[in-house]
Amino acid sequence: MLKNEEYTMEVIDIDNNGRGIAKYDGIAVFIPNTVTGDIGKVKIIKMAKNYAVGKFLQFITPSPYRQVSKCQYINCGGCTMQNVSYQFQLEYKQKQVKDCLERIGKIKDVQISTTIGMANPLNYRNKAQYPIRKIDNEIQVGFYAQRSHQIINIDECISQNAQNTQIIKVVKTFLQDNKISIYNEHIHKGLVRHLVIRTSFYFNEIMVCLVINGNKLPCADRLIDSLKQINGVTSILLNHNKIKGNVILSDQITALYGNDYITDKIGDLTFKISLLSFFQVNPIQTKILYEKALEFASLNKEETVLDAYCGIGTISLFLAEQVKKVVGVEIIPQAILNAKENAQINNIKNVEFLLGKSEDIVLEEKFDAIFLDPPRKGCDINFLETIVKNLPQKIVYISCDPATLARDLQFIVNNGYTLQKVQPVDMFPYTSHVEVIVMLTKN
Repeated sequence: MLKNEEYTMEVIDIDNNGRGIAKYDGIAVFIPNTVTGDIGKVKIIKMAKNYAVGKFLQFITPSPYRQVSKCQYINCGGCTMQNVSYQFQLEYKQKQVKDCLERIGKIKDVQISTTIGMANPLNYRNKAQYPIRKIDNEIQVGFYAQRSHQIINIDECISQNAQNTQIIKVVKTFLQDNKISIYNEHIHKGLVRHLVIRTSFYFNEIMVCLVINGNKLPCADRLIDSLKQINGVTSILLNHNKIKGNVILSDQITALYGNDYITDKIGDLTFKISLLSFFQVNPIQTKILYEKALEFASLNKEETVLDAYCGIGTISLFLAEQVKKVVGVEIIPQAILNAKENAQINNIKNVEFLLGKSEDIVLEEKFDAIFLDPPRKGCDINFLETIVKNLPQKIVYISCDPATLARDLQFIVNNGYTLQKVQPVDMFPYTSHVEVIVMLTKN
């Protein structure tokens, strides 16, 4: 097999990034935008020692799992599985979890429940971050192409709230008409860097934020007047990010119009969401995710629970009604302030929110159950060590990365716990990402 040569291949599997996998002369070939069962012509664009990367050129026989993409932006890196039937996506995500637990976690013979999908897997996201660039004198707002910083200029996104289309149009027109400079990441000059939109599904409140490389936005009143005409816009912000690099948001925020937050509900609970707050991007599936986690834990009014990585308190407040006490721990000061506010909004008294590291709290108090919902990188090993020393009867782990979940589960299982239940939840339809809830009990 040679670089730049063409070969006929059949896709036999999909990797954890959603790329098709074929085998040729015993070498794995990764082929983006393909699905299991596709047969066609493939051009080799990269050769490595143990694998190759191919570009799919032409169908000989399309896969029975293939569908016509509902999205017109085929090169966008946001939703890499638009060409795959939704049922196949759910099965793929179940298999992805199983593969990670067996291969990385060395955990065998575990029943993986069927992935919980959505009745309507479109327009489900409540947050979007759009990079803004100026290319050939045209202002482009969109998402990055797969594995690059090239922007795919978009007018609408079928995964986002439908009103984002109108907001993008207003922002583009404002920037163009008022000759506002656009940030150039290569030379660190220009003003406007990103557009961020957050949406409350329950209350239909919309936050619009421009991220700027400076202190002020020229002609801001014109933008405010235009955005106010869009139904639901209750918050217009500036985020001042003057730092070089890929970090999108700083902690410096100016409110141009309305509040510096929006409110949304999960179940019967109301949450105050700021620009920097972590809040699950799919509110419909979040309710299902949390209800399933509570079902797994089977808590009672005599139990004390730790919610590690508590963020703005979403899981903690969900737990509170069923237990004696919840302690939520978070290292981000603003998140803890938001969590305390959310407890007050919902009149919940049996929750305590603490700023600090969870491993320090675990050493000070005994817990009947511990809930983990860490970032993608998983749990710190020091924290895992303190968890197993605390000897909680139950551990519920919610993960957005099956690979780091499997790594952490291997440690927990090897230190006296049994994996009882595994439930994938499709929080991100038409992407390769999957959320997983697992339940462990003390041996």
